[in-house]
Amino acid sequence: MRYRFIEQCRKQFPIKALCRMMQVSTSGYYEWRARPESARKRANRRLLLQIRAVHLRSRKRYGRRRVHAQLRQEGILCSLGRVARLMRVAGLRGRRRRGFRTTTDSRHTLPVAPNLLARDFSTTAANQVWVSDITYLPCQQGWAYLATIMDLYNRQIVGWAMHSTLERSLTLKALEMALTQRQPAPGLIHHSDRGSQYACGEYQAALSQRGIRCSMSRKGDPWDNAPKESFFGTLKTELVDGWSHLSREQAHQEVFKYIEVFYNRQRLHSALGYQTPVGYSAAPDKAP
Repeated sequence: MRYRFIEQCRKQFPIKALCRMMQVSTSGYYEWRARPESARKRANRRLLLQIRAVHLRSRKRYGRRRVHAQLRQEGILCSLGRVARLMRVAGLRGRRRRGFRTTTDSRHTLPVAPNLLARDFSTTAANQVWVSDITYLPCQQGWAYLATIMDLYNRQIVGWAMHSTLERSLTLKALEMALTQRQPAPGLIHHSDRGSQYACGEYQAALSQRGIRCSMSRKGDPWDNAPKESFFGTLKTELVDGWSHLSREQAHQEVFKYIEVFYNRQRLHSALGYQTPVGYSAAPDKAP
């Protein structure tokens, strides 16, 4: 360990000074440095290069578990502990999740639907349960608002829309995208909070016309829509931090790339056994 520390610091400090500080001889250090690299060290060096590549491809979003899962999918066999140790030594880490934050204003007199899910987020096929919500993103001109719809079966974002205000057309556009892409059969459950954007007549009529059953969370309880809140926490951690300098148009482009390119098609999801949403639904035994 002493020699390794000297090796790491030798470009910043004189080797003799480092050897004196670590109480080793300079001849001992040079003898250690001249030894041939062990097979284990060579293997760790190769593995670290592969870890760095996966970490960079995820735009430094992945932590040790997703890096390990991606390596295994690429046929690189190694233990989770080994990946964690090499990432720790190299200073590589994923981005940490934020906690839930309630943003809904349910202070209206519109009718609200019962909570049909009751925090049971299990499904057996696509288009059984969709969950919806709205969040806000900081931009150069102020806030941009993002409405999304997720299919609980494979956690895929099937509809989304962005706007500079919280007008009701925001959620309707996200719903229109989801209906166009999926064409669900009657009986689908649509779960959301009690916000006026979901409780309004226009939105309820759009659901009713397609035979979709409406479900709503209890007042001020984000855990009733936990998968959707979790997605927004992931998005803000992996994408939004530090981008308040972007224009709304640039923010829209970044959200498009995150959802349609990365999240739906590339990001490994722990709830899906570290498969991607699109890959999970495309598996032979998971076809919608």
